[in-house]
Amino acid sequence: MSNSKHIYVYSPSSAVRDRSAFKRGVAQLRGQGHEVEIDSAALARFTRFAGDDDARIAAIGRAAASGADVALITRGGYGITRILERINYKQIAKAAARGTQFVGNSDFTALQCAMLAGAGVESWAGPSLGEDFGAEGGPDEIMQACFDDMLCGQGEGVGWRLPRNAPTLPKLSSADDDWTITGATLWGGNLTMLCALIGTPWFPAIKGGVLFLEDVNEHPFHIERMLTQLLHSGVLGRQKAIVLGQFTGIRLAPHDRGYKLQTVIDRLRTLVKIPVLPGMPFGHVPTKVLLPVGRKVSLTVGATEAYLLWGHRH
Repeated sequence: MSNSKHIYVYSPSSAVRDRSAFKRGVAQLRGQGHEVEIDSAALARFTRFAGDDDARIAAIGRAAASGADVALITRGGYGITRILERINYKQIAKAAARGTQFVGNSDFTALQCAMLAGAGVESWAGPSLGEDFGAEGGPDEIMQACFDDMLCGQGEGVGWRLPRNAPTLPKLSSADDDWTITGATLWGGNLTMLCALIGTPWFPAIKGGVLFLEDVNEHPFHIERMLTQLLHSGVLGRQKAIVLGQFTGIRLAPHDRGYKLQTVIDRLRTLVKIPVLPGMPFGHVPTKVLLPVGRKVSLTVGATEAYLLWGHRH
């Protein structure tokens, strides 16, 4: 691969449980021609965590000091919120200014929000080593293409088809009638992690943004409760659009009696005056795009499709 990059792999959250996936992920990236540097504590374990709090803080510091093109997490899980007040954000900001791109998802949302709130550092919501590059059948082609575009600095946006039951704005009455916003900050990530940061110094104060959300293994009423918290805390009212990624692992019960995720989305649309756009390929799924958290974007919504676009960062 001509566009070989230095990728630093580290574990800021939960301990790696699937070491076979870890090895496959490393082999996959090396097979693509990248230099993969593995943090000394990448496979550490302290109870459920990838090392105790001190060890994981140190791992984040080593990732920032590595000089790598990409700092890639091994997996999400839980653990970053425990250490947010002790992370050296100036060091991370310097690393980002030198060109290190921090990539991850799930629990990593907490660090991404803190980086953005505390130091204005952009990062990428995207894959993790084990779940994505270490998948048994190999990485998803779309995810891989988006990752390669990020490495080359060529990624400019993502488009997706809206579900048929996804009304957006009353003015979108025909296929030729598009709705567009520009200059909005893209931010968000895992819904549970965002709600855990409300009222803390690590929650970004974004006004006029595009908020993207996803989650896994949460019942629709959990999702509704968290969205209601974002609503009543004033977060949703300050945004220009809400983009919903994938909400996977939902298990409904007989007593739900028709209450489901669509019920939650329909209710949300009655409570906000901005578009609520479902279906974006991002979340705890193999086919995921990469999203530049903190970047200015434009969002165009047509009758059947939506497009998020951003420019190159030089």
